[in-house]
Amino acid sequence: MPWDVLHQGLARQTSISIGTWSIIVGLAVLLLWIPLRERPGAGTVSNAIVVGGTIDLVLWLVPAVHGPARWGCCLLGVLFNGVATGLYIGAGLGPGPRDGLMTGLARRSGRSLRLVRTALEATVLVLVWLLGGTVGVVTFVYVVAIGPLAHVFVPLFSRDAPPSEDDDLAHGVAARQAVESDVHVV
Repeated sequence: MPWDVLHQGLARQTSISIGTWSIIVGLAVLLLWIPLRERPGAGTVSNAIVVGGTIDLVLWLVPAVHGPARWGCCLLGVLFNGVATGLYIGAGLGPGPRDGLMTGLARRSGRSLRLVRTALEATVLVLVWLLGGTVGVVTFVYVVAIGPLAHVFVPLFSRDAPPSEDDDLAHGVAARQAVESDVHVV
């Protein structure tokens, strides 16, 4: 993903690891939340710190994958990243730094998660490419796919998802009143 290409490039220019750069960049991105009035949660702090530490641990423990298995791992990684984004944002514990930037910009601009996330990833991709980062085919796949995946999985897994029109038709006004009062109608 473009953010990891950024972390990789920063690591190559310094003696700081990719995972540590992930933490540093994540904490810096949190500053962009201030004008968006995005609220951090336990998941925000956890994401900012745990993901970076996990990157370093996995790079140390797991051998590099080559050949066709590499493509499979990369494509599954993009899909699983979309699912994971939906799961942890949907849990309501606070988005990670980069995802909070997405949700904050989407909320403030009225644009879709798909558009905002794709634009963010494309912007970072251009930045890292201009800085000489290693950009491959899967980086482009990620940029094109993660916005639509987030657009599908965030609402799908959201514990605060509003009822769909079909739900309203099936359950009538009682469904909407139940959602508004946090009572569930079966």
